Amino acid sequence: MKTFATLSLLLASASAFAPTATRSSTSSTARNALIDEAFGISVETGNKCTPLGRKLLEDAGPDGVKWFQNAELKHGRVAMVAVIGFWVQKLGVHFPLYLGPSGSNGFNPESTASNWVISSTTGVSFQDIAQAAPLDAINMVPNQGWFQILLFAGWFECLAYNRQWAEGREIPGDFGFDPLGFTLKEGGIAGKGMESIRMKELKNGRVAMLTIAAWTANEAIPGALPLWHP
Repeated sequence: MKTFATLSLLLASASAFAPTATRSSTSSTARNALIDEAFGISVETGNKCTPLGRKLLEDAGPDGVKWFQNAELKHGRVAMVAVIGFWVQKLGVHFPLYLGPSGSNGFNPESTASNWVISSTTGVSFQDIAQAAPLDAINMVPNQGWFQILLFAGWFECLAYNRQWAEGREIPGDFGFDPLGFTLKEGGIAGKGMESIRMKELKNGRVAMLTIAAWTANEAIPGALPLWHP
């Protein structure tokens, strides 16, 4: 009789934890569904989040997933611009006058005005930067130039944060900046007509991130990328 009572007590104690396990399982299932249904998951990964991505997002709620989506979009956009900039610098193609004196053109940045410098403290001219390799050109930018770049980037980040989180915009990457008017279609940026454009932007950004990483690695360590590249 005592044995039966003891077993009953143990079973009752164990059953008290059963709802917690159920809730935990339900929560995990909901979280996995949230991750797999997030915008950006596509056929390349079998319409499911990659194991690494799932590990990074295992404790993230809807706001956490949105934060990572915004981060990926921003990095992708910067990488796409970087790819164009790297290509232009590597091939020696420059804007007419490249913000310099007359006598230069898009493919010939030579100029007789040697005193037209980008920084009087370093003595580096626009012509010097135009003729440099991509990574060398970056190193030529003076501290004042980097300060201006970081100041502008910081201002934009504050603006983007305010529009995404303070104003509560639901679509990641929607910072209210659309000079070409893509979002003027019916439904705006959240409309069905924009889903394809948003997905293309995301995928192009992913390719650009890999591309600029590979090109930069090969520029720093020649031969690191055993494929054709500019």
